[in-house]
Amino acid sequence: MPKKIKIIFIGTPDFGIPSLINLIKDENFDIVSVITQEDKKVGRKQELKAPAIKQTALKYNLPVLQPKKISDITKKIKQLAPDLIIVIAYSQIIPKQILGIPKYGIINVHGSLLPKYRGASCIQAAITNGDNTTGITIMKMEEGLDTGPILSQAKIKITNTDTTGILFDKLSQLGADILIPTIKNYINKKIKPVLQNDSKSNYVGILKKSDGHINLNKSAEKLEKFIRAMHPWPGSFGKLETKNQTIKIINVEHEPALINKYKIGTIFLDNNKLFIQCAKNSLEIKNLQLPGKKIMTAQEFINGYSKYIGEILK
Repeated sequence: MPKKIKIIFIGTPDFGIPSLINLIKDENFDIVSVITQEDKKVGRKQELKAPAIKQTALKYNLPVLQPKKISDITKKIKQLAPDLIIVIAYSQIIPKQILGIPKYGIINVHGSLLPKYRGASCIQAAITNGDNTTGITIMKMEEGLDTGPILSQAKIKITNTDTTGILFDKLSQLGADILIPTIKNYINKKIKPVLQNDSKSNYVGILKKSDGHINLNKSAEKLEKFIRAMHPWPGSFGKLETKNQTIKIINVEHEPALINKYKIGTIFLDNNKLFIQCAKNSLEIKNLQLPGKKIMTAQEFINGYSKYIGEILK
């Protein structure tokens, strides 16, 4: 390694926290600034909350910048004269005038095996599509979205109990594990960047709340994966046909039941277990939630809300 490497770290959610902490603790690096999104109002009281990355940066007394647009601080970034910029889940495109500032460029830690999924909802896409594996890609950034040459990758298996929340945590740690070795090998010219095959890429955009709506005209096998992919956000939900009341489906049994005798969307009991009829086979509901209520078990729902049994979920 040459002299101590000056780094600007750019990120927003807690996905990047393990990587940031690893960089802080490594004596080869000097983090001259952390750039993150602005504080946002959250909850019913609309209280301002700092991004997770900012909270971590302040714990370690790192200087933090929170521009509305990162292009607004191009001059400041030049003044900081970073050798390298690292981006992890920032939610803004890095403009061309910033890409060329650092000596070693900008590298990005991405939560999928590129080029398969480019964009924001790559973890959800991997679960929804029934992929057996996913992983982390570390790449050099260029003007395109997640199109840059690959420096390193690491794979993990997707289990049949993985939700997006669980996989998020696994990939967050995996990214941290391979980031520093990748940086050192890259700077020491032990890595030759590999171009992506654009023909094998798929773009997966930012999810909206409405994307969690359950389409029960699909098979139980597909919907089981969808429900895991939508947890914890935006969540999976449908509306009762007659009451216009939303029900969130939090958790279902992995193996669908071979029950096909009800109208699609019917909530029914079988051997005192709670099910919902899909286009093919049925899903056993383990946990669910009604508006303004806490998450409950299927048995709690059966005991307290039996009037909904037999209703159609749309």
